[in-house]
Amino acid sequence: MAHPTTDQPAARRGPEPPDLAEKGGMKDGQPQRLDRRLFMQFLAFGGCAQDLRLVGDALDAAGVTGVVYADVNDPRGIGLLTFSDDPDFFLDSVRPMLNRQPFASLTQKPEYTMLGRTYALGYEPDLADVLLYRPRRTVLNPQWKWAVWYPLRRSGKFAALPADEQRVILAEHGAIGMSYGAGDYAHDIRLACHGLDKSDNDFIVGLVGKDLYPLSSIVQTMRKTQQTSLYLERLGPFFVGRAVWQSAA
Repeated sequence: MAHPTTDQPAARRGPEPPDLAEKGGMKDGQPQRLDRRLFMQFLAFGGCAQDLRLVGDALDAAGVTGVVYADVNDPRGIGLLTFSDDPDFFLDSVRPMLNRQPFASLTQKPEYTMLGRTYALGYEPDLADVLLYRPRRTVLNPQWKWAVWYPLRRSGKFAALPADEQRVILAEHGAIGMSYGAGDYAHDIRLACHGLDKSDNDFIVGLVGKDLYPLSSIVQTMRKTQQTSLYLERLGPFFVGRAVWQSAA
């Protein structure tokens, strides 16, 4: 006669939730992790004939931190950069401000709309600074008023490359950026915009500096790299402007 067994089949484990924290390099002997990042939004408008300082005053009155740019390619154009580590900020603070004067009288240029987030590469010596504070300092530096903002999309061929080959290609790009930064010619903000961009771009780049020519020069130099020449599907449109108002750093 068979005896009933008390053994039960082991319960199947479900999928583990992904770890969404950003990871940096070792600091004080410990690996760095941070589940915060800075969101940055760029908007462009036309039809702005008034004193651009009034636009800055509107940001001050709304308690919105940001930068107002005069568009060098449109005599009535402006760019607006705002940022926060809380994405609700763009709906709860920026949106109401944009529906009041002086913005309500302007014409938005949706082709320049960009929304992205800071991200880590995994070896940052100060993760919080890279994710939250350095981008703010960069765009609010009163010495670096010129700016070029643009989105880009990598081709699928890049994603298919082995990780080691990707690192070599990205290192070539990074070395150029560091050399321009070392000379105080150009300083970059890099943002991921996967799933945030209406045109399905992957990244947003902001280049800022004291003068316009170095910003054009670094874009020209980057064109010769493997990433740009072989693995970019599209680049731009480019917004080029100079800051006329910046929040206090």
